[in-house]
Amino acid sequence: ILFFDAQRSGKLPDNNPISWRGDSALDDCVVGGWYDAGDHVKFGLPFGSSTLLMLWSMYSFKDGYVAANQVDEQVDMIKWATDYMLHAWNPATKELVVQIGDGNVDHKFWGRPEDMTMDRPCYKLSPGKGAR
Repeated sequence: ILFFDAQRSGKLPDNNPISWRGDSALDDCVVGGWYDAGDHVKFGLPFGSSTLLMLWSMYSFKDGYVAANQVDEQVDMIKWATDYMLHAWNPATKELVVQIGDGNVDHKFWGRPEDMTMDRPCYKLSPGKGAR
């Protein structure tokens, strides 16, 4: 769960256990979520898959989370993810944000997300249209 704490984007909660992380990407088209794979792009598909696996692990192995005293931490992380997903969907326009950031630009930046200055394009899907 600590890996996901370290990957958080947006306004971090007061109980964030990663002392060296601060708020980041507060101007993204959707604030929050997680960065992907140690870089600073937010990809919808791996994000959704990770969230599903976290939910499934709570369902299948809840006793392990209880024994490790990690139920609250896992529920908090799942809520972080689902809050982001809800904000990524616009029911009025039927648009879903599927990516934030440009991997080509991002992979040239070797710094903390708190120090990013590059443009962070927002890619959306909607009925009848590809990512734009």
